Amino acid sequence: MSLKFSGRKSGPISSARCLPTLPVARGRGWHPTERDNREWMRILAENGWSLPEWPVEYGGAGWSPLKAYIFEDECAAADAPHVQWRAGYSLVGPVICNFGTDAQKARYLPTIRDGRELWCQGFSEPDAGSDLASLKTSAVLDGDEYVINGQKIWTSEAQYADLMFALVRTDPAVKAQRGLSCIIIDMKTPGLTVRPIETIDNAVHVNEVFFENVRVPAANLVGEANMGWTYAKFLLGNERHSNALVQRIKREIRKLRELAQNGEFGERFIEKPTFKRKLSELEIDVAALEWAVLRSATAHGQMAGRDMAFASGLKVEASYLQQRVADMQLEIIGPWVAPDFPEPDEGPWIEARFGDAPEDVPGAMTKALFRRAAPIYGGANEIQRGIIWRAVFQK
Repeated sequence: MSLKFSGRKSGPISSARCLPTLPVARGRGWHPTERDNREWMRILAENGWSLPEWPVEYGGAGWSPLKAYIFEDECAAADAPHVQWRAGYSLVGPVICNFGTDAQKARYLPTIRDGRELWCQGFSEPDAGSDLASLKTSAVLDGDEYVINGQKIWTSEAQYADLMFALVRTDPAVKAQRGLSCIIIDMKTPGLTVRPIETIDNAVHVNEVFFENVRVPAANLVGEANMGWTYAKFLLGNERHSNALVQRIKREIRKLRELAQNGEFGERFIEKPTFKRKLSELEIDVAALEWAVLRSATAHGQMAGRDMAFASGLKVEASYLQQRVADMQLEIIGPWVAPDFPEPDEGPWIEARFGDAPEDVPGAMTKALFRRAAPIYGGANEIQRGIIWRAVFQK
């Protein structure tokens, strides 16, 4: 199947079209708002850059993994939103491209490309976090519809998502992994309730989602029934690869080095031998991670899936590097981190909230607190180590 998209333009992004607060918010470590995400996607789509690695026939730019990586690196340097972090682009879309029907590709891929619909991923449950095979949310076929009951938790960005890509149990009588299926759910469907969860950084990134007799067309089933575990592993390989966030870590290290050199907070930390050694070790570790990410990207590519054990290794290492760079920034900023600087909302905020705080203070503690969850989200590191052990040592 070949999809055609019209209206693509080329050339530089006009800064006048960008949200004026977005680079400042991203530079301080805050998450993009819903408005930011939708506007940024629209801008990228107009330039043909919203789906860097996707094939041209599916509306993508058709770039090589290396070119897509460089583009993400430039976005990070400009404090633009993280392109690969979007569930539609890096997680759901490749699954639909590889396993979806022609009708599903025609319906969903154009809106992923243009940012008209945002996605969330409905995998984790209260009793099935990293152990997804034990999930209980059921989908029972009733005529030409599935009736869904159950609960998801820690669902990122469900509070403003238009669609969910959910892993559900369609056959409770077979082995756990064999009774799962993937299905697309409209978030406005009656019986579906989203309850936001406020996290330690005083923001809402994750949610509980409840299903009470939610009726979904059977045509929304992706691939074959009871084959969801195969599709989920494909998706999770891409997720753990994108969770490395190596371009963002590089951007944070550049900021860290600037803070260490300028002495704005009373002393030049770059002159402290202990701090300088820690910074050098961090930069070496990030360089090693970057080469590993590049090797994985060029060997597999987003549309073909990732090697699960290798992606797990990237995720484990990256989660601790994210924490290290954030904690070292706090070490420099010192007592200034104590005030609570909330994430921006949809209104004006840059000049109004922060009083006499130096420019690099707002967002620093919020970012460091959010990074406490890095070893957990996307699959707890303990589970990732088990995947690595089984793949490498259990022969």
